[in-house]
Amino acid sequence: MTQVRTRFAPSPTGFIHLGNIRSALYPWAFARASKGVFILRIEDTDVERSSQEAVDVILESMQWLGLDIDEGPFYQMQRMDRYKAALQDMVAKGLVYPCYMSTTELDALRERQMANKEKPRYDGTWRPEPGKTLPPVPEGVQPVLRFKNPVGGSVVWDDKVKGRIEISNDELDDLVIARPDGTPTYNFCVVIDDLDMAITHVIRGDDHVNNTPRQINILRALGHEPPVYAHLPTVLNEQGEKMSKRHGAKAVTQYRDEGYLADAVVNYLARLGWSHGDDEIFSRQQLVEWFNLDHLGKSAGQFDEAKLRWVAQQHMKTTADEVLAPLVRGQWAARGVQVPAALASGDLLNRACALFKDRCSTTVELADWLSMYVTDVQPPAEELVAQLTDAVKPAVAALRERLATVTWDKASIALALKETLAQFSLKMPQLAIPVRLLVCGRSQTPSVDAVLELFERENVLKRLQLT
Repeated sequence: MTQVRTRFAPSPTGFIHLGNIRSALYPWAFARASKGVFILRIEDTDVERSSQEAVDVILESMQWLGLDIDEGPFYQMQRMDRYKAALQDMVAKGLVYPCYMSTTELDALRERQMANKEKPRYDGTWRPEPGKTLPPVPEGVQPVLRFKNPVGGSVVWDDKVKGRIEISNDELDDLVIARPDGTPTYNFCVVIDDLDMAITHVIRGDDHVNNTPRQINILRALGHEPPVYAHLPTVLNEQGEKMSKRHGAKAVTQYRDEGYLADAVVNYLARLGWSHGDDEIFSRQQLVEWFNLDHLGKSAGQFDEAKLRWVAQQHMKTTADEVLAPLVRGQWAARGVQVPAALASGDLLNRACALFKDRCSTTVELADWLSMYVTDVQPPAEELVAQLTDAVKPAVAALRERLATVTWDKASIALALKETLAQFSLKMPQLAIPVRLLVCGRSQTPSVDAVLELFERENVLKRLQLT
């Protein structure tokens, strides 16, 4: 059985967004599921719009999401000699021919065809045929090279997403595969790349469907059968438009900076056009075990930030605390927060993550919650006045005295709270809420005893000092 070989072939002409990176995730997952090879190819022949910065963002985004590559990155601009040699080979075999029709002549031809309600297409003026006399070669004109597309018959393939697709060869004109300066065009470079890299499965956006019959015909002319194709439906934004930079799409790296876990984004993206029964939440390992091309969705997936946040929250709950802790420290470092030694190492931060992670969708939110342990707090003044009444103040002072001497663990702190409530005939919220406000800067937290235990005792006593 042939080894599966897939590829991701982005153009580095701007930042890469979630709609783009899904075209990397699926071939990566399929290669991993099939024990195959995943290749990265940078299609940088659009020299004016391509940039190293965009390449760096592609590599950074893939690295963050854990989409590791087996071969590459290969750059098309570095393969020009190979393409030109392949062109010469096709010239020698009579598979291509020079066309001297100028842009002006092409425009005039197109206008005539449209006026006659015909499909605009090249009419084969310069295509050599037996018994045909070609026009005289104009002086000083550099020709393009056109591929001799088969006449009659159809191009047929079974697309893994769209099903059987059949295109009549008469619908396809003779494609330009080299420009007047000799540089090869996109559709030709792609074919040579896929051949040289022995690609078995092409999984890409359905904006490439129209290129596929042309690429299949070139492949067959070169004596090769085409790979398996799977053309993925578009990813729409929340307004139902095609996701794009123009329509507010964010760079993949922005989700990293906003504190989303990479596994959560992979999970969400995978479900945006593929399914495994009704499973909504799954690990990267499960994705690789389950992934196949038979359950790719046929309709466009629509991005939904609220759904992404929900998926992210499920992943936060199940992510190991020792994985979250360094990510939280990273968020604090980005804010310039000095982290106390107790939280910089050891398991105290792990325990804090365990206590608060259920309330968070991102590590930014988790770092916000846990900032009470590393920075001074400012309780909302109005809330504090409302909760810290004259009746409650003596109870806070008594609790502070008890906390000054108890063993510093959750059970002893809970007992100190219980004894103070009994002494002043208070209910838990009457004491717990003002204590939370003073120590944590907010009225809602997990269990007070669990939260206080993770503070240094001196810090708690200082914040409970009312005078």
